[in-house]
Amino acid sequence: MTNSNENHIMVLGVGNLLFTDEGVGIHAIQTLLERYEFSQNVSIEDGGVLGINLLGIISEADDLIVVDAIRNGGAPGTLYRLEGDDIPKRILAKNSLHQVDLLEALTLCQALDKVPETVIVGVEPEDIETVGLELTPPVQEKMGDLIAMVLRELDRLGAGYHEKRD
Repeated sequence: MTNSNENHIMVLGVGNLLFTDEGVGIHAIQTLLERYEFSQNVSIEDGGVLGINLLGIISEADDLIVVDAIRNGGAPGTLYRLEGDDIPKRILAKNSLHQVDLLEALTLCQALDKVPETVIVGVEPEDIETVGLELTPPVQEKMGDLIAMVLRELDRLGAGYHEKRD
């Protein structure tokens, strides 16, 4: 549990591991869990393709960092950070049903009067249609930078974390 004076910060990876770069958000979550330990007020969640079913956990967060593949017309491997009004524009222009469902879940949070401050970080995919568990080379090359983006967001929010020792 978190202290009442600390914001609950959630890092939520979404996507489908079965479709190459579509799974980048889940790969990022797995990497974060393998390499880092986080303070009690930070939760690292694998949202997969749950979409609207994420409403329950999203509504628990004060601050939400979503990690996902983002089609924005850039070169594969291009990194993005979206917040505020840019989020619905990019999601609706997209990509996959889980992102539309994610937007719906965030919208429904308004009905609960509990909308987390949300930032989406992600990478331009090369391929989100081919069945495969591995990321494409341009996306794989940016995984370290994507993880660094998530950590910068955690720093911005004052979250505690450290690298695990072997």
